[in-house]
Amino acid sequence: MSYSNSGNSGPWRNGGAAQPHAYDPYLHPELFRGVATRRAFAFLIDMVVISVPVILGYIFIAVFGVVTLGLGWALFWLAWPASVIWAIVYYGACIGGPSSATIGMRIMDLELRTWYGAPGYFVLGATHAVLFWVTVSFLSPFVVLVGLFNGRRRLLHDFVLGTVVINNSVRAPIVQTARTW
Repeated sequence: MSYSNSGNSGPWRNGGAAQPHAYDPYLHPELFRGVATRRAFAFLIDMVVISVPVILGYIFIAVFGVVTLGLGWALFWLAWPASVIWAIVYYGACIGGPSSATIGMRIMDLELRTWYGAPGYFVLGATHAVLFWVTVSFLSPFVVLVGLFNGRRRLLHDFVLGTVVINNSVRAPIVQTARTW
């Protein structure tokens, strides 16, 4: 049975060829101009946003331990797992939100999209954060270097997940819809 000219949707609609990226750095270089630097600053802002509740939690546990004559300090064993869960939920909720960006990315006017142009979602945001920390743990300098040698300024975890970070302010005039094939 042949699917040619049958009107069915699916990946075979373009003859089995690979789908083109929604964001081409050669057609729209303004989408990627300065992304690497702004992404680094966005990361630092996000670390502050994540760290403030964690530090407040540690202070609370310390004070609670003093008030309970040392019994409350047993909660310190929960602080590290709670910090990891907080960071994953933060990234997932922010990237899965309507702006597809964390607070740091919004301040730096960046946006995370899939390679075909769709906005982010919770699982993508959470996985993006986990994969970033795993790659940084094992390949620290190479994660940053990869972004310098490709037109879309994608890092290793972006390649694995099929995501791209673009400038949000210049994206508005360039209407890019998510491809459905």
